[in-house]
Amino acid sequence: MAKKRSKILSELILRPISVVYGAAVWLRNKFYDWGWKKSRSFDIPVIVVGNLAVGGTGKTPHTEYIVSQLAGEYKVAVLSRGYKRLTKGFILASTTSSPDDIGDEPYQMYNKFLGKIKLAVCEDRCFGIDRLREIYPDINLVILDDAYQHRRVKPTISVVTMEYNRMPDIDKFLPYGRLRDSFDSLRRATMVIVTKCPEMNPLDFRLVKNRLNLYPSQHLFFSQYAYGNMQSVFPEFSTYIPYMTQLTEADSILCVTGIANPRPFVRYLRSFKAKVKVIHFSDHHRFEKHDLDLIASRYNKLSDKARRMIVTTEKDAVRFANNPYFPQALKSCIFYIPIEVQFVNFQRENFVQELRDELRHVSQATH
Repeated sequence: MAKKRSKILSELILRPISVVYGAAVWLRNKFYDWGWKKSRSFDIPVIVVGNLAVGGTGKTPHTEYIVSQLAGEYKVAVLSRGYKRLTKGFILASTTSSPDDIGDEPYQMYNKFLGKIKLAVCEDRCFGIDRLREIYPDINLVILDDAYQHRRVKPTISVVTMEYNRMPDIDKFLPYGRLRDSFDSLRRATMVIVTKCPEMNPLDFRLVKNRLNLYPSQHLFFSQYAYGNMQSVFPEFSTYIPYMTQLTEADSILCVTGIANPRPFVRYLRSFKAKVKVIHFSDHHRFEKHDLDLIASRYNKLSDKARRMIVTTEKDAVRFANNPYFPQALKSCIFYIPIEVQFVNFQRENFVQELRDELRHVSQATH
């Protein structure tokens, strides 16, 4: 009964708001398409990575993958909005930056590629690019994380990520659905990556391709996550890091996440023998003391007859490691599992080659 009442309220309240929101998005896009609002080009390549729906499509891991492939060939700067940071305006990342200063995902990326890239956050991407180039005049490639809707920048390459199990062609606009941009906006993309794919056969590829109905000039790729070995969130406190394959049915895991879609991560943990309990918080959740008290309480309720541990995501680990309230007693037993993007059906070489080809065409056109 409660579920039926909730659905009725959603239809009466959220659907009309969704229609208005969708109309506003359509009108804004048309203003840019018609030239009534101007997009700005830059004299160095700009790669934009984004999505059509909110959260959970894998933008940042794919941004990291692109950085890993191009940082050796270009002087790369990454610019992000810095979602849920406590600062405003342009902030240049440094070794003294915290997730509160620049956001959890930019902080993770900066430290992962320390010394190999420049990174900043700014709500105004045009201003952010200008400031980065003033500070570092030798930059010759800018990558914008989560900026597909920031149409004031005219990108050289647009990469759109979408989740295999949440395709945008049947979704609705916020707040009734998850779309923040229209499905038609996919036509602006240079490359489309369908992420978190299961094992696929040729028919699966063809069905997705037909659903998306891309232009012949657009490139379609499929990717999966590969999970690495567990790492300690607080290495100075951990003397032993178990392998997932070593866990038994007597072992217990408390899975703690603050990401948009934790289901694939939880499913991965449950593919092993250990018992798994789950606490899920909202995406980019800022862990307060009462949250950590809850985690400690749930951890202490796990069976202590064998090993017990807290396992979290790489993004959440960043927030825990920088949290002054994190309980000292739990620092030796909390671990994270890093993820790596892998392209399906041997597409890795094709994706990287397409990126290089697009960048090379731009370079030739400007010289």
